[in-house]
Amino acid sequence: MHRLLVRTDALSEARPSIGAAAERHLRVLRPRDGEEFELFDGRGSVRRVRYAAASGELVPDGPAVRADDSVRIPLVLFACVAKGSRWDWTIEKATELGVSRIVPVVSERTIVRIEPGAKAAKRERWARVAEDAARQSDALWIPEVMEAVDFGSAVEMASATRCFAGAITTPPPQGILPAALAAGSPPAWGEGEWSAFIGPEGDFTPDELSRLLEVATPVSLGRTVLRTETAAVYALSVLAAVMSGRVAEAEGGFR
Repeated sequence: MHRLLVRTDALSEARPSIGAAAERHLRVLRPRDGEEFELFDGRGSVRRVRYAAASGELVPDGPAVRADDSVRIPLVLFACVAKGSRWDWTIEKATELGVSRIVPVVSERTIVRIEPGAKAAKRERWARVAEDAARQSDALWIPEVMEAVDFGSAVEMASATRCFAGAITTPPPQGILPAALAAGSPPAWGEGEWSAFIGPEGDFTPDELSRLLEVATPVSLGRTVLRTETAAVYALSVLAAVMSGRVAEAEGGFR
């Protein structure tokens, strides 16, 4: 079933107004009379509608707005911006894995450089990547995608989370799975966050690593050297699995 992203207030309208972007997407799909669609707001609420060819409108079908009653995991990705399409891919996969926030980071060895005047436009484009990923993956929530920040600002933000940093240290750090399992119960929504901090293609500088490890737990992401986008998916997958599993245990099993 195709999905369209709309404003939250549009979900409760008798004839939902879907907005220009969703309207363009609908025209591209060339819907048939009676074809069903799902409207979602990226904030946990959805509504089933069907296309009425006679009027060209989307008509509510079945129950009214349905809100997601599952427990969200407060998981943040701090990642140095990768070059080319690899950064878009990182945003896409992070969205599919259910992160709550994505913080693009520009460190000393980050190849991609973003001028101050271009930050807002970049963020808008990255937000659209997250929206598309949520629509295609049946996700009910779209993560907040922030403007790019410098390394120092990112470390300060990470200090407010339970942060796991993919880092090479001496002696070698423990794996991310045992580190996450030993970290205790993850916070409830609104009571704190866990995060993964991933470096650039050229890794952190010694000074950056020292600053980061003042606020983060260094973890290994395996025996091979991972590309930055692979490292992000690896770390998020482990943390999301641990967090979701513990939420399920607390609630008496997965739903």
